[in-house]
Amino acid sequence: MNLSCFGGLNSLKEKGCRSLTQADGVATNNVRLFSYNAMRYATGDFHPSNKIGGGGFGVVYKGVLRDGNQVAIKSLSAESKQGTREFLTEIEMISNIQHPNLVQLIGCCVEGSRRMLVYEYLENNSLATALLGPKRKRIALDWPKRVTICMGTARGLAFLHEEAKQRIVHRDIKASNILLDGSLHPKIGDFGLAKLFPDNVTHISTRVAGTVGYLAPEYALLGQLTKKADIYSFGVLMLEIISGRSSSKAAFGENLLVLVEWAWKLREEERLLEIVDPELEEYPEVEVVRFIKVALFCTQAASHQRPSMKQVVEMLSKEVNLNEKALTQPHVYKDHTSQNSSTNPLITSTLLNSSPQSMTQIQPR
Repeated sequence: MNLSCFGGLNSLKEKGCRSLTQADGVATNNVRLFSYNAMRYATGDFHPSNKIGGGGFGVVYKGVLRDGNQVAIKSLSAESKQGTREFLTEIEMISNIQHPNLVQLIGCCVEGSRRMLVYEYLENNSLATALLGPKRKRIALDWPKRVTICMGTARGLAFLHEEAKQRIVHRDIKASNILLDGSLHPKIGDFGLAKLFPDNVTHISTRVAGTVGYLAPEYALLGQLTKKADIYSFGVLMLEIISGRSSSKAAFGENLLVLVEWAWKLREEERLLEIVDPELEEYPEVEVVRFIKVALFCTQAASHQRPSMKQVVEMLSKEVNLNEKALTQPHVYKDHTSQNSSTNPLITSTLLNSSPQSMTQIQPR
């Protein structure tokens, strides 16, 4: 029998992969099961020159399969205590979540303790590299491209939160998890991976697994994981896209404010446009200001006052009058190394009991 991992008729033995069947403990038409030898071949035995990224879940390598298809192979570093069947069941679930703004999972490798995921390869790497990386690796992103990245990421996250068959809280929205294809369209990566590890539950997690600079205060302080924590992280990401500065690395003013704090200070002083990336020579000021304010709505200290991602998409897509009377001050989690030892590193708000207001007045300007 001749089948193909990525289309066309080729030998399974030559490809080093096969379709999963009931005999594997899970029925699927979407996932391909690759051998470890196929992964070694694709990555040049995991040669360092093929390493293209890494993070909390593992190292990512660029790979070329025997049929010439390019893929991204993530070798999971965290140890899953799940058996093969349970692991493959979760992989099947992730592979069924498909959207133009989500990275597509193609297959996996499960041999002994080895766990690897095979994704579509995206030519322009991550937003962290293209926007915030070394100058030699950056890509010129004009305002329309940044709008596309904001909008596409918002739509992908809204899909995960509100439209996917099994709703997903990402837990780690950040620039390195936003990948860019050849046309610089964004795709969210690493969604659903938390489900592969036993400490995760659907609503509340006691293990904070995000990235400093993006963490919602209630998640950092109490371990409360909801969609609203993702929305906070998305607001931070938007400010990075607009400013061209990293929230986890840059500090502003004599008080060394983080990016969210700096944006709020500039708003109070009616100097919002000072946050805009100096590399942006031309941009529509009214639209840019609206995007910054939407980011601030997303990063409010009280989680219930943040909009849903569906509302965020609407706020970004339409020229709406934002109800700024409903906007409250953001607060941030700061690593203890950036604080005086006598202070609590979790900088939070006392505005948690105020009633939410409508964030938009949906009328054209």
